[in-house]
Amino acid sequence: MAKAVKLHKINSRDIEILLSHYFDFRKNIIVPNVSFGLFVHECDMLVVTPSRYAYEIEIKTSKSDMKADLKKRHGHHSDKIKKFYFAIPCSLLSSINLIPDRAGILSVNKRGRLEQIRPAQNQECRKLSDYEYYHLLHLGCMRMWTLKDTIRSLLTQIKREG
Repeated sequence: MAKAVKLHKINSRDIEILLSHYFDFRKNIIVPNVSFGLFVHECDMLVVTPSRYAYEIEIKTSKSDMKADLKKRHGHHSDKIKKFYFAIPCSLLSSINLIPDRAGILSVNKRGRLEQIRPAQNQECRKLSDYEYYHLLHLGCMRMWTLKDTIRSLLTQIKREG
């Protein structure tokens, strides 16, 4: 079952955590902020299924950010993306006309849970190659060690100040 977040102004980190549970990080490979040589554009979050199909999730927390996305030349098209989603707070549901019809919509509801508003359309694509798959795993592992180092540094700082 997907976790809920405490109700406050929802931010992209909150949405990332909800997405990791929604797409089940125990079953799928889920890596945030992917651009590291795999795509012609950055993906806010990339989910890779066990069968090596990739889903892109674009996270938006403001209407201006949604409008800015319309100006991106790549249009979130890639031969490596099977499904494409936008994840937004429920306060942006009145602006879903800014989201392409092919994109699924996931929204954080007033209870702090992620729910599907519209399913994503399947796109013509290919599976990730061995190289792309391992490249993505490498990126995810690098992020883990960077995060652990950041946590260690913050805990050390707290101990010094406390």
